[in-house]
Amino acid sequence: MHEELVKRAKEIIEKIIYITIASVTPEGKPWNSPVYSAYDRNNYTFYWVSPKATQHSENIINNPNVFLAIYDSTVPEGTGEGVYVQGHASVVTDVKEMTRAIYLLYTRKGKSLRDVSRFLDLKPRRIYKAVPEKVWLNSTERIGDEGIDIRIEIELKS
Repeated sequence: MHEELVKRAKEIIEKIIYITIASVTPEGKPWNSPVYSAYDRNNYTFYWVSPKATQHSENIINNPNVFLAIYDSTVPEGTGEGVYVQGHASVVTDVKEMTRAIYLLYTRKGKSLRDVSRFLDLKPRRIYKAVPEKVWLNSTERIGDEGIDIRIEIELKS
């Protein structure tokens, strides 16, 4: 069963292009932001591009702890599944990793690649990443005649 859950999580990650990033403001308030994303199939690191001045970007600089939700809302009500990721986020500064992230992000969109220089120095946007620490897939557990939503921890491997 565990292998089936991992397979399903990977299918959701492949299908859903927007992730919701939960971060925390300096005042300790929660902040959610949906972003277009791509991921590295080798290690399931998630990448996105955001302006440096957005709240979630500033939050990540102050506190790298994030929680991602990748939920398949394209299915009928009551049948949706989601992948939930606890991890650490940061700005990508390594040029080699930036080049890889740009490739993943822009080929997923079917658009032409951008030059790394568009995400450096005084430019307003940066490439960010979230490295998973724990991953869950939701499921349903029966308690009497009630279906209760639960999370099952899984391990994503390439």
